[in-house]
Amino acid sequence: MSRILLATIGSLGDLHPLIALGVELRRRGHTVRFCSSATYRSRIEALGFGFDPLHPDASPENEAMAHLVKEIMDPRKGAERLLRKFIMPHLAATYADLLRAVTGHPAIDLLVSGELVYPAPLIAEKLGVRWASYTTAPMSFFSVHDPPVLPPFPKLAQVFRWLGPGVTRLGIQAIKLVTRKWSEPVRDLRAKLGLPPGRDPICEGKFSPQLVLALFSRVLADPQPDWPANTVITGFPFYDGEAERDPLPAELTQFLESGQPPIVFTLGSAAVLDPGRFYPESAEAARLLKKRAVLRVGRNPPPAPLPEGVVAFGYVRFSELFPRAAAVVHQGGVGTTGQALRAACPMLIMPYNFDQPDNAARMVRLGTGRLISRKSYSAARAAQELKLLLDGSNYRRKATELGSVVRGEAGSSVACDALERLLV
Repeated sequence: MSRILLATIGSLGDLHPLIALGVELRRRGHTVRFCSSATYRSRIEALGFGFDPLHPDASPENEAMAHLVKEIMDPRKGAERLLRKFIMPHLAATYADLLRAVTGHPAIDLLVSGELVYPAPLIAEKLGVRWASYTTAPMSFFSVHDPPVLPPFPKLAQVFRWLGPGVTRLGIQAIKLVTRKWSEPVRDLRAKLGLPPGRDPICEGKFSPQLVLALFSRVLADPQPDWPANTVITGFPFYDGEAERDPLPAELTQFLESGQPPIVFTLGSAAVLDPGRFYPESAEAARLLKKRAVLRVGRNPPPAPLPEGVVAFGYVRFSELFPRAAAVVHQGGVGTTGQALRAACPMLIMPYNFDQPDNAARMVRLGTGRLISRKSYSAARAAQELKLLLDGSNYRRKATELGSVVRGEAGSSVACDALERLLV
């Protein structure tokens, strides 16, 4: 069987799909190693996988990264800050780490990498290693036929949809010009390695010419004419800590069984580090609605005092909590969105940055969610939006319809089938 290296930089939303693939590949008899942020070492090794650290440690669980989250989550400058202040300054170290992981063990047969692992295409090209890339959200393709919602200018996507692909193409070309300077270190490294100038590292160079795995459901997006021709939409490869599963806290189980399904309020694994007033306003929104609620607060202290019928927990698996929820209020990360879709939960989405506004817009277009801006999020406004979400039978009907589709997809199996075809 084959030796496969899975490499990623990012939050649990980036890591968990890769763990799902690793588990399935190992089940099929392959030897799998991970190369990722050092903070994840214990998590990965506890699952029985080999592990190599990868600079920078961009996990939100890393204390240094946690301090940068507020800057990175800014919709206007966040992406630039992430790349220019945190990813690119470490590019040489990232290259050295990944090269060591690729060559420092018995020769690998396949490298699979996320889009922030900018040295992956360089190493694949330099060494002739088979390479597959993956992306977790439709926005990454920057399709002129399916215009992405850009965090700094969220309303621009509507204009592009109205004016058509020709005008959208001009807009995306402008984005490439603006971001070109961000990726200069990648072009410099290519030159030092004696490689010819490549495609734009941010927009096209991140995609493998051999295989691109789109690790999301077809309900989010259909393939577009300007996607890489070798793209495979797999469905969500769900992983939610199943291998280290603990039961739900007894207090939460008792709460869930003692009344109507609650509203769940969560900010995923990264935005939770910059919650602002989200949790106090959410608790008050539940009180105004006279609804039960669960706040998933991470390491944040819960609001005090909590209204009657509102409980708070640090970490609870979405796969166990969402199916028992009346609705989910979240930040729009694709992992959280996928879990809510699978659980057939209507959603109220308060996006921060990156793919979150685009994912939110897709849920609105699909009819299973509503959108509220972060600056507009207050108890009164959230209660108003949630009332529309909960009272509108169409949201629940559409959520049920889409949930059936998502549950019928076999994301991990489809992705691993594609990887095995590449290995033949």
